[in-house]
Amino acid sequence: MIKKLLQDISNKYASKWLVMLFDLVIVAFTFIVAYVIRFNFIFDFDWVVMLKQIPFVFLAGLISFVVVGSYKGVVRFTGFKDVINIIIGVNILATILIISTFFSRRLNYESIFNISGSIIYIHLLLNILFLVGSKLFIKSVYNKLMQDFKTQKRVLIFGAGNAGMITYDAISNDPNNSHEIIGFIDDNERKIGKKINTLKVYSLENMTSAFIEKHGIEEVIISVQNIESSRLLQISGQLFELGLKVKIVPPIQHWIDGDLSVGQIKEVNIEDLLGRDPISITNPALLDEYDNQIILITGAAGSIGSEIARKTTNYNYKKLILIDTAESPLYELQQEFVQNGIKNFIAIVSDVRDFRRMEKLFQQYKPNMVFHAAAYKHVPLMENNPYEAVSVNIGGTRHMASLSVKHGVNKFVLISTDKAVNPTNVMGATKRIAELYVNCLQGKGKTKFITTRFGNVLGSNGSVIPLFKKQIDQGGPLTVTHKDITRYFMTISEACQLVLEAATMGNGGEIFVFDMGESVKIHDLAKNMIILSGLRYPEDIDIKITGLRPGEKIYEELLADGENTRPTYHEKIMIARTKEIDALSINDKISNLCTVNLKSQNLEIVALIKEIIPEYISNNSKYEVLDSKK
Repeated sequence: MIKKLLQDISNKYASKWLVMLFDLVIVAFTFIVAYVIRFNFIFDFDWVVMLKQIPFVFLAGLISFVVVGSYKGVVRFTGFKDVINIIIGVNILATILIISTFFSRRLNYESIFNISGSIIYIHLLLNILFLVGSKLFIKSVYNKLMQDFKTQKRVLIFGAGNAGMITYDAISNDPNNSHEIIGFIDDNERKIGKKINTLKVYSLENMTSAFIEKHGIEEVIISVQNIESSRLLQISGQLFELGLKVKIVPPIQHWIDGDLSVGQIKEVNIEDLLGRDPISITNPALLDEYDNQIILITGAAGSIGSEIARKTTNYNYKKLILIDTAESPLYELQQEFVQNGIKNFIAIVSDVRDFRRMEKLFQQYKPNMVFHAAAYKHVPLMENNPYEAVSVNIGGTRHMASLSVKHGVNKFVLISTDKAVNPTNVMGATKRIAELYVNCLQGKGKTKFITTRFGNVLGSNGSVIPLFKKQIDQGGPLTVTHKDITRYFMTISEACQLVLEAATMGNGGEIFVFDMGESVKIHDLAKNMIILSGLRYPEDIDIKITGLRPGEKIYEELLADGENTRPTYHEKIMIARTKEIDALSINDKISNLCTVNLKSQNLEIVALIKEIIPEYISNNSKYEVLDSKK
């Protein structure tokens, strides 16, 4: 009954005019109290004059509060800015009274406008005290009553600095707050043991099982800006071992209009532990680049293709054509766009290997830009299926690139991979040949051919992160092919933003590579994921070394032999300086390779690939026999 009543009250707000009347009553009351204080609590003053002055003070207060709009605030959500507003308002009120007193004494006006300066000053201080105090008191009582009927999660905030205080205020002022903050944690020894907002500051060493149990703590929110990933992992690991949930406050640049909301506080995830800053690209030129363009995306249902499509919808494009052979994922993307109110797009189930079908689509939609993301990407599968790798990664690229030249497409962006650099497997080698083919076409028509090379994409279909998550859910072990194997990582969002940026800055013929920071040991990544899952390595979940797969490198590269880079206007994006190629000879070899049929033997197909890519040296693969003949 009481709970329902409080819930009903919580859904209603007091009229702003009622708030105004409440404030003015306080102003009148404090004016009387100011008189009493001024005369040392002896009621030896002219009561009639004081009572005549109250309506004038009431009017002056009305004008002041209207000017600052303090009456428009919701009392239960009173915050720092509301307090400042009230202080400004009462100072305006005091200024009005001082001005009226000055002119009254100068021009011998009515005594009701002549108020003692000491009374005005006392009145000012009392107004601040009572107006601010009453609102904070109402807020406190309301929050206390509502909290008594909510399930409260007892939390600590790691970081007793400015960011920690902002987090404290954001949680305290949240109307749907279900957190009870019981203290802070900090590394600074000078803060430990002291109190902030009546809450004690603890050290990380205080966090023991007995302490957690005694205080009923369930969660810790890390609120430290620019915290190093190694330190974040150390803190998270220690807290996870205590059975605590760990969340993190995002960087200040991600706050909405500079303000933190509780909804932005998220659980620590693997991206927070990569050891590099996220790539941020803000380029107004992108607005002009995609304005009124017809954009065709192949592989549109995949991790990269779908995210490119999503990001493209932020621009004023004319038409978006989404092509993929994967029916169900393409349908899901289509439904996502429909539900989000995205228009002027069409999803087409089709195969880039079907040249006639692709040509009809070019004739029908006349695209201005093509993003070619369709490809086979799994190294072990392509090692055993080189025919398919050639038909999609090379043949599909050949079809789309040639049709782009024929139909006057402005820009063609090829999504490549770091595995194309000094390849050791079929997949990487076919992607390198795709790079060479589009390079051969540069200058053949008006189409500008642009290539972007990525490292591994976090969370993409078939990547290591979803695999590790699945293995953790199944109780382990996590499988790693080699203890020293390393990979570069980026998020899907970063990868796709790079694609859009490259398409804008590219003038044709460039291979854009990405400064991805330090490479990450997959073994360390596996251990971090176990810790993030609240489990212990190796007690709860172990890591099993399975051995390198056919064609797999221990480490990846972003530049091929003979390549170096030149900078662009973005410090994280570079252009590879590539070697001169014999376009005619390479084009003939690629044409010959694309004529292979299902009757061709795998060794025969790979031999043709190696003829085009001399730096392709197989690793841990049955095709190593071909290298021994070189």
